[in-house]
This record gives sequence, structure tokens and C-alpha cells, in this order.
Amino acid sequence: MTPPLEIILASQSPRRRDLLDLIGITHVVRPADIDESVLPHEAPVPHCERLARTKAATLAAHAPSSVVIAADTIVVLDDVILGKPADATEARATLTRLSGRTHTVHTAMAVAHQGRTVSAVESVQVTFRALTADEIATYVATGEPMDKAGAYGIQGYGATIVDRIDGDYFSVMGLGLRRLVALLAELGLRYDFGAGVSRGG
Repeated sequence: MTPPLEIILASQSPRRRDLLDLIGITHVVRPADIDESVLPHEAPVPHCERLARTKAATLAAHAPSSVVIAADTIVVLDDVILGKPADATEARATLTRLSGRTHTVHTAMAVAHQGRTVSAVESVQVTFRALTADEIATYVATGEPMDKAGAYGIQGYGATIVDRIDGDYFSVMGLGLRRLVALLAELGLRYDFGAGVSRGG
């Protein structure tokens, strides 16, 4: 009998864990500790894809027979990457910049298995409604923006400040599920609805 595939999520993001649970993929969490600095002259999309691939490769080097899933999500406005805020002041400044405007969320995903790595980037346009200074301050006070790229979480209180999404909602959360299944298929792996991942037959 073929032993079940071990699925490793190379991320400590609770949102990504929840999304894998949502589609019935049992997994273990082993965050990849890598340098996430932007390289000189590195554009946003290549940056996030490089990080996702590096995370996947870092874990796969120690577990080549496992399936390693990695991802990286960035928020971009005016070609500037808006990272996780360092403090409440930075969170308020970021949300003020995003207020009433459309920005892009890029989520790169990489899957590694048996010496191969495949990856892709999903890009989504997200439009905020206009926010008052009081709304921004109140939202920041909840603490939700503090560990999230772009200082908001679409799956939480931040859902109330998003006016429109053009693209994949789950990619904004941090893991595009449709794209993930496609990447697994590229490696000869099959998503079995509700029963996890198996080797393609």
C-alpha cells in the first residue's frame, strides 16, 4: 500500500492553514526562515515569486519526498510594496494611502516535490472605499492590521473597507486554491475532494 503523502505548509500564516483545512488537505506547519528583503532593482512580482520558491526549496531540501507548499503575498500601490506595518503609526499611514484607491495584491505560490518546484503568481485588483481618519484609527486599534501585508485582512474586519475585488478572493487571503490545485497537477499530484492529495493515476 502506498503511504500517504506528507504535506508541509512552509508558512506560519493562520489564514493559509485555514484555507488548506477548508479544502481538506491535512498538513504540518514548518515555517521557512529566509531573508525576505527586496533585492536591488527587483520588481514586485519576481520578488514575491522568488520568495515563495525559496521557501519551498528550503523545506524541500530536508524532505524531498514530501509535498511542500509555500506562498508569499505582497500589496503594491504605485509600484511600491506595502509590507507589514512596524507599528500603529505605520499602519494608519498605509491605510490612509490605500483609502479610496485601487491597489494590487500579488500572491506567489510554489509547490516542491521530489526535486521539482513549480510556481505561479495570482494578481488581484482590490479597491478600498474612502475611509475617515477615525475609521482608520478604530480599525488599527483592533490589532488586525499589524501582522498583514498592506495593513488589512480581507477575511476579518477589513472586509468592511473593501469596495470591490477583481480576481481571486482566496489569493487576497494568501493562498489561491484554484491555482494551488493546478500546480499540484503539474507535479503529477491529484487533489481528491475532501480526501487531500495523492499521486496522479
